[in-house]
Amino acid sequence: MKKKNILIFIPAYNVEKKIYSVVSRIPSDIFEKNTIHLLIINDFSSDKTNLEIERIKNDYNYKINVFNSDKNLGYGGVQKYAFNYAISNSYDYIIMLHGDGQYLPEKLPDFIKEFNDDNLDGVFGSRMKSYSGALKGGMPLYKFLGNIGLTFIQNLILGSKMSEFHSGYRSYKVDSLKLIEFDKMADYYHFDTEIIIEFLKKKLNILEIHIPTFYGDEVSHLKSVPYGLKVLLSTIKSKFK
Repeated sequence: MKKKNILIFIPAYNVEKKIYSVVSRIPSDIFEKNTIHLLIINDFSSDKTNLEIERIKNDYNYKINVFNSDKNLGYGGVQKYAFNYAISNSYDYIIMLHGDGQYLPEKLPDFIKEFNDDNLDGVFGSRMKSYSGALKGGMPLYKFLGNIGLTFIQNLILGSKMSEFHSGYRSYKVDSLKLIEFDKMADYYHFDTEIIIEFLKKKLNILEIHIPTFYGDEVSHLKSVPYGLKVLLSTIKSKFK
């Protein structure tokens, strides 16, 4: 198989306690089979995230680029920066790996192996392919029920069959991102919903793969009620565009 040129980008906002562990757990063999670079985006953190990133650069012989933002870009804004970076630097695929440890780096090979299918435009991790697994992984009940409810409504409105709209473990074919006007999308967390909507509108192919659920002591900056309302509003609006 031809080697793929892959960018793994890590959003990093106040993750001083987690980001070193996240990078240390990336399976080393993926670097042997493909050309893989890391992009760490320090999104105006107020803790010692920048020092941990320097420690990573000193301890790991990976190709690592760092962007230290001089303002908070937001969850969607960070993705916009990463997507534009991937397009400008001619990567084949891009994977988002959160810096807070909520998504397991050990699952990266599961995403990468799917890149051999040229018909896929996106490979998304889904925690909701196993409801029991999501609960066993510590997903709070209100988030579990909210995820199911929101996804059901969104599928109903959009005529789609996604098992989850709300996982942040995602990868994209970079050529497919070029078809999406993602710079016009939200800087908040519902960016994830907006980009799925555009993929569905353009009939781009998304494969969902099962990922385990893990909730530890990471700090979530997402506020559930505002997020849910923004997701529903974006979904409803899409029917009138």
